[in-house]
Amino acid sequence: MERHFDKELDGLKTSLIKMGSLAEEAVRLSIKALIENDPALAHKVIQEEERINSLEIEIDNAIVDILALQQPVAIDLRLILAAQKINNDLERIGDHAVNIAESVITIQSCDDRKQLIFIPKMAELAEQMLRDALDSFVHNDPQLGMSVLEHDDTIDELNRNVFHRSVENMKNNQRTIEMGMHLTRISRNIERIADLATNIAEEVIFIAQAKIVKHRAN
Repeated sequence: MERHFDKELDGLKTSLIKMGSLAEEAVRLSIKALIENDPALAHKVIQEEERINSLEIEIDNAIVDILALQQPVAIDLRLILAAQKINNDLERIGDHAVNIAESVITIQSCDDRKQLIFIPKMAELAEQMLRDALDSFVHNDPQLGMSVLEHDDTIDELNRNVFHRSVENMKNNQRTIEMGMHLTRISRNIERIADLATNIAEEVIFIAQAKIVKHRAN
């Protein structure tokens, strides 16, 4: 029975890692589509969303079965509870990647790439945060998880910069309004991806150390 339980936990981890890879790829492709103005790539992100949604349901069902049949305790219970939250966070990351892709398709006729301003830097940092959060889960590395948390304020500041610069551009030139509105939407979605990466890192710390850092003091 114990060996069967271990196999179920290993299967759960494997499914989450797969889910993480899909979500990470969706983010990467949506940002690439934005920077390279590639609507075909954006459409690919949207088409792949169903794979993430299906896997989320599969993982949710596996978690329910484990909780009902195995009655886990201690670190195993922490892993399963955290896995449930991580699963939801990864599905939402996929949703935000789709949001970015939809904006890319809408603004594909806008040639002024200069308006991207801080977004490439912001996207690069968010992608790194997500990659590190997932690696911290794979390797059960709370220190790496803590490093993800340290970038949250930087992402927030970049998001504010994008908003203020976009508003300034829209005030000075009405032709930039549509692009500016979508850039603020994209920036907000990138910020939410970073927030969700932070959530995942917090769950890794919870699994490894039974420590809740969600409401840590800044």
